[in-house]
Amino acid sequence: MMCFIRVGMAGVIVVEEAPDALDPQALLSRLPTEGCGAIVSFLGITRGTEGEADVIRLEFDAWQDRLNPVLHRLASEAIATFGVQAVAMAHRTGAVGPQEPIVSIHVGSPHRKEAFEACSWLIDELKKQAPIWKKEVTTDGETWKEGLG
Repeated sequence: MMCFIRVGMAGVIVVEEAPDALDPQALLSRLPTEGCGAIVSFLGITRGTEGEADVIRLEFDAWQDRLNPVLHRLASEAIATFGVQAVAMAHRTGAVGPQEPIVSIHVGSPHRKEAFEACSWLIDELKKQAPIWKKEVTTDGETWKEGLG
């Protein structure tokens, strides 16, 4: 797991590559909380079923050269748009089994409203913009899911 931390005038950004495992608590521990009145977190996990089929695993492939720059840009936009002070994000690549973490986002902010708004916006934009592709492997077969994220 590689960790990239950037401290700027507007806030702190922590982005992790998670090819083997994602530890949401460890990611949260890297989020600076000085001056925060709220921390809002999102954790996406692999469902155990899809329709009538059991999910065996999800396989995530990423354009590695572009993933971290996109995540950094999204975090910077969230800080600028919502006035939050810190963002920590990580997304798995490779095979992820049922109930395992896929994506973790933590937002630190002086106020809860902005933290909730930023966290919601971040997961929506990550799914739209991050160069990550998902193949779902179930008891019914394998399917590449449409779009990014």
